[in-house]
Amino acid sequence: MQAATQQVRTAPTTAQAPDHLREVRANAFPGVTDALRAVESLLLGGGQRTARRNAWTSVLEDRRRAKDRVEAQHVLEAVAGRASRAT
Repeated sequence: MQAATQQVRTAPTTAQAPDHLREVRANAFPGVTDALRAVESLLLGGGQRTARRNAWTSVLEDRRRAKDRVEAQHVLEAVAGRASRAT
């Protein structure tokens, strides 16, 4: 991958003339996530990428449903506990 180069101008310091701006070069390197996505796009075809994304979405949805089931079970147990004390 090619890193983008940009020029940044800095404010003058006391050692420099007031009207002089110093030129600094900075390289913008991609993050780890961007690098992994680039490797993934090279190794996997579009269909495999879509299948993997769909599988991960299914995992997240299953986790959400499991969490909802646990919360519903706690509510039912709390209601059942109140009902048994009321009788």
